[in-house]
Amino acid sequence: MERVIYARSRMQAGAKPAVVGGKPITEELAMELRITAFGTSSCPPRGEWILSPLAMRPADQLLGFGLSASRNGTRSLLSGLQAHIIKWLLFDSRPVTKDNKSSEPPDSYLRPSEERQEEALWRSCSDIIWRCGGQGQTEPKAIVALPTDKIYVQHGSNYYQDGVTEKLHLFEFSNLEDLQIFIKRYLYLFQIEDGAGALLLLYAAILSRGCENIRKDLDGKLSYLVSTQVEGSLNVTTLLLTGRATPYLHNGVQYVGDEDHYAMPQFGILSRSSVGLLVWYNGDESSNIGHNVSNQYPGSRLKTPALPIWVTNCSGHYGILFNTNRELLRNYHAERRFDIQYYTCGGCHVILNVDTRAHEDLGHLRNDDISATPLEKLIHTKWQDAKITWTGAAPYSGDSPI
Repeated sequence: MERVIYARSRMQAGAKPAVVGGKPITEELAMELRITAFGTSSCPPRGEWILSPLAMRPADQLLGFGLSASRNGTRSLLSGLQAHIIKWLLFDSRPVTKDNKSSEPPDSYLRPSEERQEEALWRSCSDIIWRCGGQGQTEPKAIVALPTDKIYVQHGSNYYQDGVTEKLHLFEFSNLEDLQIFIKRYLYLFQIEDGAGALLLLYAAILSRGCENIRKDLDGKLSYLVSTQVEGSLNVTTLLLTGRATPYLHNGVQYVGDEDHYAMPQFGILSRSSVGLLVWYNGDESSNIGHNVSNQYPGSRLKTPALPIWVTNCSGHYGILFNTNRELLRNYHAERRFDIQYYTCGGCHVILNVDTRAHEDLGHLRNDDISATPLEKLIHTKWQDAKITWTGAAPYSGDSPI
């Protein structure tokens, strides 16, 4: 058995459960899955998808809440997962009093034990997969695919083996509790060092949503889900956040047409998300999407989510902004002046202060000011006239343009 990223003694001492049951993948489904995700089955996916596990940083330490990953095409997916991990650690798992305040300081929940790290992982993965399987369906179902040692699809001109897809067994679930038990049991397969944990999560999201529904979501704007951009596609992020791989970030449905074409519906964000999304394009939207897609600016359902957590796309770089106060977006006074944390899976972590109160010297803080950093400009897309200051000097990070 390959070495596992986490090193809990009881897991190392005990044998890990072998994958039992499920249905072997067929050649037809293997090809459809690869085409839906990567655009072709005759060439293998980029290597990072085969070698990117779901790896947490050391427990009980600073940044123990964070995933650790290289800067590559899996970043858009891992950032969506990271936002859900922070959501569970900060809000879903915290006991609160009658006045909606936690009995422990929020920062203590950002240094989880190994046990809490694992629970955050399997709960977050389960929630993402279940959302993809239950979106708009009267009988929701989730599908998870796990690798075995047996090859079910042979190498040929129409299918190039990647070492994972052709070995999958598929498991179907009709309720969230059973899905959670299953993901918890086989979490180690998502965490194996140099393993394909990110790909397994992507496949589970696609299979649960359905390949045909993914194509409908993309609306002809893209022919497959994972773009060629360095850190991946926004459509992967919207799939993880909303259960739909929509290229449109506006609220609801908009009808778009002209004098030569009938108005056609563009389905954006259909309900308020628990985790939000902010983007800043540096004036070149198409370069960050990889396609000429309009309407790429988030509407209020993404800008103002239920909880103060946002996946960010800043000039093609993905990260997460979050605040530890559950009431931030519900309380006008809390939103006047507050700290916000920024984290990337590459290990960049900074804290900024956002002051939305009126200032006389805001002229040099506008969005179009060349002296503002890209991250500050992104924050201004949510809090337009805010004064932003750094806790300590504004650092430079090669992982993300901050």
